[in-house]
Amino acid sequence: MAIDRDTFENTSEDELADLSIPDQVLGFLVANEDRAFKAREIASHIGVDEGAVSTALSRLKDRDLVEHKAAYWAITDDTDRLDGYSGYERATTLFNEQFGAEDKESWRDHAASESHPSEETEE
Repeated sequence: MAIDRDTFENTSEDELADLSIPDQVLGFLVANEDRAFKAREIASHIGVDEGAVSTALSRLKDRDLVEHKAAYWAITDDTDRLDGYSGYERATTLFNEQFGAEDKESWRDHAASESHPSEETEE
């Protein structure tokens, strides 16, 4: 995304290095790879306008980085595709710096023992 010259000259390097909205969306979905979300839920979690999130999701879908079904969005399971996207690496690095590297075993230790009601099937 281009910025105007005044912004370039008057904005700190740290501010300019902030994650783009698609990178924030992608980072959130990667961190929650076992779930699917509505755009408004993603927007609420990352603190960004829902319209901007919807636009980002559409662009990420065009790049086959997210999957869409009904009103729900999830990260692709194509790890090669994700690895080839430079924003993914940048987002992962920044999230790891901010929150520490994720320990999947720790997540499993604290996972719910019962399925979420949305995953239950009717008998």
